[in-house]
Amino acid sequence: MGTAERQEAPRSGVETARSRPSRRPEAPVHDTPARADVRRRREAVREEPYRPLWVEEPARRRRLPDPVRTSAVRAVLIIAVTLLQAMVAFLCTMAGSWLAFPMVISSVASTVVATWGALDVWVTRQVWNQRNGVVSTPSSTARALRRERRKAHRQARLAERAQARIRRQGGSTGRLSHS
Repeated sequence: MGTAERQEAPRSGVETARSRPSRRPEAPVHDTPARADVRRRREAVREEPYRPLWVEEPARRRRLPDPVRTSAVRAVLIIAVTLLQAMVAFLCTMAGSWLAFPMVISSVASTVVATWGALDVWVTRQVWNQRNGVVSTPSSTARALRRERRKAHRQARLAERAQARIRRQGGSTGRLSHS
């Protein structure tokens, strides 16, 4: 069946079932419970409207912040390379290859770097939480910083309003009194 035939074909299974003649109309229908159940299922499938293959579901957890995700990806790659090096070092050692010693040395160095990578993820996550106020504790640095910023902004607005009031009252001449 080509593309043209597919486009012309009816879209609903119900229309197809109605337009198609039955195979043996004279054959008796023996309605055993099992056959009736199968027939009901087939009819339900025919009557169902088009359903997509998958349904988008909202994420259970929020996405990681960009700096944290970047460090996590970096750590996973470093750890994967470290495990690969360790496996190659083990196999070279078992085979008695001259490459065994350099691989063991590089695996030890990679283990140190992988540990640093895992700690980097943890530290980056903690710093991001602290700076962006995700942690809901009274001692959160981000909350205190926001409070200070709001206070400074409020004071700046009050000072600006006071200056505008002075200008409206004729204080732009530079005199301190009206006499």
